[in-house]
Amino acid sequence: MTATNWQYAPAPESRDIVDLRSEYGLFIDGEFVEAQGGATFKTVNPATEEVLAAVSEAGAEDVDRAVAAARRAQTDVWGPMPGAERAKYLYRLARVIQERARELAVVETLDNGKPIKESRDVDVPTAAAHFFSYAGWADKLSHAGYGADPRPLGVAGQIIPWNFPLLMAAWKLAPALATGNTCVLKPAETTPLSALLLAEILQQIDLPPGVVNIVTGAGATGQALVDHAGVDKVAFTGSTSVGKQIQRALAGRPTRLTLELGGKAANIVFDDAPLDQAVEGIVNGIFFNQGHVCCAGSRLLVQESVLEPVMGHLKRRLGTLRVGDPLDKNTDLGAINSAEQLARITELTDSGVDQGAQRWQPECQLPDRGYWFAPTVFTGVSQSHRIAREEIFGPVLSVLTFRTPDEAVTKANNTPYGLSAGVWTDKGSRILWMAERLRAGVVWANTFNRFDPTSPFGGYKESGFGREGGRHGLGPYLAV
Repeated sequence: MTATNWQYAPAPESRDIVDLRSEYGLFIDGEFVEAQGGATFKTVNPATEEVLAAVSEAGAEDVDRAVAAARRAQTDVWGPMPGAERAKYLYRLARVIQERARELAVVETLDNGKPIKESRDVDVPTAAAHFFSYAGWADKLSHAGYGADPRPLGVAGQIIPWNFPLLMAAWKLAPALATGNTCVLKPAETTPLSALLLAEILQQIDLPPGVVNIVTGAGATGQALVDHAGVDKVAFTGSTSVGKQIQRALAGRPTRLTLELGGKAANIVFDDAPLDQAVEGIVNGIFFNQGHVCCAGSRLLVQESVLEPVMGHLKRRLGTLRVGDPLDKNTDLGAINSAEQLARITELTDSGVDQGAQRWQPECQLPDRGYWFAPTVFTGVSQSHRIAREEIFGPVLSVLTFRTPDEAVTKANNTPYGLSAGVWTDKGSRILWMAERLRAGVVWANTFNRFDPTSPFGGYKESGFGREGGRHGLGPYLAV
């Protein structure tokens, strides 16, 4: 009998569910308005380089308008509003996100480049879950462990990244709104569309004007928000270098700050780990969302005695990954978010080859247009290599080995970051022993990249400080 090579037929998600505007303004005081200076920028589909829309670029005057609107809303409406009433708005927001889930998923995939199945099955449902979860806290703040009568800080300036645009907006907005704060949100300049669609939803649910304001733009817009004296709290998710700049800018000011920054997580596989399960966890840990994940398991630490079978299984599994059209429901890896990010990934992987590591990629045909990078595995990596120390933020895995648990801990902690880690072993006692010693904000056991709105998330060292999610996520927005 001859072997049959089965291929998946194309299964594209329709774009007809989305009606994108050709131009988008800023969302200030409940309305879409033009930027004062009239400047705009284009947001593109990274899979095709197609221009999706022109978006207003906020300047300092626009940020000032947004902060003033947020202050009025917080003082006059949202702050004095009973928690049970705020909860109704959050529940309504969560329900409309669910109702418009398909539309939001398509917009996210078009603007970001991630596979539609990830937008559909992870990003949008988890965003709705965060609003549902924090709606439940809105009238129970006195029981959250922050005192009998915790108060909101006031106006929160929130800056989110491009890797999970809608989900990061939910992570920031939900706890801030539940605690009685109002918000000025700045999405990333390469992925503003899902936040602007969220603004339409805020109008749909009749959220009081000024409670949430959305200012679009690049670094100068974010800097104007951070520098504004009317902001009581800054929450930032993004690169460590920008996080350091924000911390310096706020030094000596009373403005509260939380930072969720980069990572270089170790995914540690022991010789007694369930091999097939571990390989799936490795793939999910680094190739989910094209590796555009701050807590990605980008360093694979394998116990020396099982290196060969782990690598054999891993390479076979990578040979089955489908790279291509993000709107195809069969796609596993979509497009890199921007030309700038693709250039960084390329430069860092070239440095791995230059420093003596061995690069392996499965056979895959990349599209002619757009920004693409094949899944990549490096072996022969030492801890001094750049690919083992610097955050690549792409589908690139560096493989190192260890012999003993102590060596695994030493190598895992040998990084300036401390956001996450994974441990794969059949021994529960070893999991607990490792978790006590790994300097990471989240340690997953026999899984990876699992999130829940009731569980806190955050890092140590150059991965930032503060926690988002769960009861812990309320504290940064309360005056206690």
